[in-house]
Amino acid sequence: MTKRSYSCGLDAAIDVVGGKWKPLILWALHEGTLRFGELRRVIDGVSEKVLIQQLRELEADEIVHREVYREVPPRVEYSLTPFGVSLNDALEPLSTWGHEHMEHIGTMRDRRPT
Repeated sequence: MTKRSYSCGLDAAIDVVGGKWKPLILWALHEGTLRFGELRRVIDGVSEKVLIQQLRELEADEIVHREVYREVPPRVEYSLTPFGVSLNDALEPLSTWGHEHMEHIGTMRDRRPT
């Protein structure tokens, strides 16, 4: 296996958190552990297939911890690892910026030609 090379820290961070759903998954887990169904309800618009895929990638990157309880029916819970918490902390200023400029961003996006 070859080691991936990054041009800068942002390149490495985007490789881990890139895409539409991963930041939303991280943000949903910032307050604590959630079951799969709870995550699906909190993250509006994500399909089950995509959510499973994104959670697997985040687990492989050691951002999310998946806990399986051997019960009937089986219970699976997701939480942030300490590594994931540190990534979420880094995303917080971006969230603040987005919140402060949400109306302007929406207006600008609505003006774009389709």
